[in-house]
Amino acid sequence: MLPWIDALLLALPDRVHTDAATLAGHATDKWFASCEPEAVVLATTAAEVSTAMKIAHEHNVPVTTRGGGVGYVGGCVPIKGGLVLALAGMNHILEISPEDGVAIVQPGVITGDLQDAVKKLGWYYPPDPASLKECTLGGNVATNAGGPRCLKYGVTRPYVLGLEVVLANGDILRTGGRCHKNRQGFDLTGIFVGSEGMLGIITEITLRLIPHPPTRALLGATFRTFPEAALAVQKVLGAGHLPSALEISDKFTLQAARDYLGEERTPHGDAHLFVETDGHPESVSAEAKKLTALLRGAGAIAIKTATTEQEVEALWSLRREFSYSLRATGLIKLNEDVVVPRSKLVELVQFAEALQAESGFAIACFGHAGDGNIHVNIMVPDMEDPAQRSGAEQALDKLFRHVLSLGGVISGEHGIGLAKKRWFPEAIDATGRAAHLALKSALDPKGLLNPGKFLD
Repeated sequence: MLPWIDALLLALPDRVHTDAATLAGHATDKWFASCEPEAVVLATTAAEVSTAMKIAHEHNVPVTTRGGGVGYVGGCVPIKGGLVLALAGMNHILEISPEDGVAIVQPGVITGDLQDAVKKLGWYYPPDPASLKECTLGGNVATNAGGPRCLKYGVTRPYVLGLEVVLANGDILRTGGRCHKNRQGFDLTGIFVGSEGMLGIITEITLRLIPHPPTRALLGATFRTFPEAALAVQKVLGAGHLPSALEISDKFTLQAARDYLGEERTPHGDAHLFVETDGHPESVSAEAKKLTALLRGAGAIAIKTATTEQEVEALWSLRREFSYSLRATGLIKLNEDVVVPRSKLVELVQFAEALQAESGFAIACFGHAGDGNIHVNIMVPDMEDPAQRSGAEQALDKLFRHVLSLGGVISGEHGIGLAKKRWFPEAIDATGRAAHLALKSALDPKGLLNPGKFLD
């Protein structure tokens, strides 16, 4: 047994696991990379995380933090082995305060569970990743996760008021608090949001809540072509509407959904938009009528309208199944959450169609059209085949370079992790990379936290 594992077993005898099943279960996420750690700590308190980090720091052990393990970029893969700190067991909602408009949670709380809990009190936590029934809030904070409703309400960062963070040396840092405004010093809270576990380990989160919208309506509009649906997005926003969500899907995605979910649940066109509006009943009803007329004028060949909560959720369930439908094809889904300025959306989808023809790989596009964040999924039969893997990487090269040429970014919500590591130097200039490294060096001088990712 390694000396640092012996030290962990002595300090945390009930939390340390080295059995084969546990190591294998903490070796990967939804990307295809896999690497087993030497040990796993199933933490339940910040004190346990702190103890584990002090031992890791003393023995120079690489540490990878893990939440739900449902990321798409290999962010929680322990590529350097060492220790995995698993926080899924820290899954308690510690407080919901309608008076202060905050919720205080541990990092292992499932996003959908918090949404359900605050909704019962008339409050709302808007960020809603498609994996909300299995992703954790700690993982959401670490990746600055988004979701369909970020168009109107924003991504995770604006809702994080304060954090408890275990630093690389085991010290516990508290940032922010339960006040909705805070200008005391640097924005230390913001530094950790989106840091992908490379600056510290989040052990408690104070989240901003807002009043829950009284009602909502959801329109499902079918179009003949994907570029036509993309152009309709511009028309909706250009007409002065700000939907709570504006989602697009292409022909391949829709066909995969038909095969996986059945013909009766899936629209029959080759492109589709979800347009959701929320607020007070009178305004929602009026806006839904205006949006229906606008979408028909933009070329929609069929529109389904959901107005009750049950109808809306039934229609949304289709959107949340898209990723699962694509995985059910048996193809390996390289899910690239690229973002372009909204004015370049049509150009992006046209490029994706051309790349499909050029590469020979099916490409499925869907996602958050309202904020230019499209999930471009390159569908590869076999990533173990050297020729296919090389072809996929060439296609990714072309995709990312085109996105950057449009003034876009290579990740909107999944992070960089392992999957996009080799493109990070093209996405961030030398001065930006130096700033990242300086911050990393200041908070983690030994480079122990989530090593092997995009800063290595």
